[in-house]
Amino acid sequence: MTAKPDLASILADLAAEHDDLDRIVAPLDAAAWEAPTPSEGWAVRDQIGHLAYFDREAVRALTDPDGFSAGLADLLVDPVGWMERSVDEGRALAAPDLLRVWRERRATLLDASRDLDPAARIPWYGPPMSALSFLSARLMETWIHGQDVADALGVERVPTARLRHVAHISVRARGFNYSQHGKELPDREVRVELAAPDGEVWTWGPQDATDRVSGDAEEFCLVTTQRRHLADTDLSVEGELAREWMAIAQAYAGPPGPGRRPGQFPKRGAVRQA
Repeated sequence: MTAKPDLASILADLAAEHDDLDRIVAPLDAAAWEAPTPSEGWAVRDQIGHLAYFDREAVRALTDPDGFSAGLADLLVDPVGWMERSVDEGRALAAPDLLRVWRERRATLLDASRDLDPAARIPWYGPPMSALSFLSARLMETWIHGQDVADALGVERVPTARLRHVAHISVRARGFNYSQHGKELPDREVRVELAAPDGEVWTWGPQDATDRVSGDAEEFCLVTTQRRHLADTDLSVEGELAREWMAIAQAYAGPPGPGRRPGQFPKRGAVRQA
């Protein structure tokens, strides 16, 4: 894989991810803000409201870690209701006001992050994360919900090298994926080789591994964030462990999600399995 990004480059990538999604939603009329997205029960406005909510919570985690950690009890008591409450505020706002709030909160997040110690541990929903991983996760979250918006509106996004953050988190989440499903992580690693949008090849895992996932980086990220079904990609999946992992892959925290149905977003044909 390419060299590990530093704080400045991650912040630049996060700001660019914000701006790309902003360009999609800023021109929308009132009806388009209410368009249903593939996330059941959520409209376009809910995707943006969700991001605004968690950008605010991210600032709280950075500036008031004790207060943030104390509030995690609400999640444990009612995780489904807690997630639904993340969009309540946005539903009460007119679209222009919601857009303004999201812009203000993401700008505050960027400002609060500029002087972070890259090795600092930041509390979040799960184990504390390094500052670099924390900000990469915010980028992933923006990209994920941006995909839901794009799918709702029929917009084809141009993939960028920023996907390396999403892919890296996805690979590192393999052990978490097994624990989500009450399984032991196998002792063999999986080799991942991805063709990046900028022409590079991103790799993880031992080169001689018999279990392998390879193909287009965007497709890998769409599968591991559960925005596409594996069968609707051209990813090559070789070996029992690779197939097992791809069936449960989920880059983001929380209980196992339902993912997308086969054929819901067909792209380039059926997956090849060896």
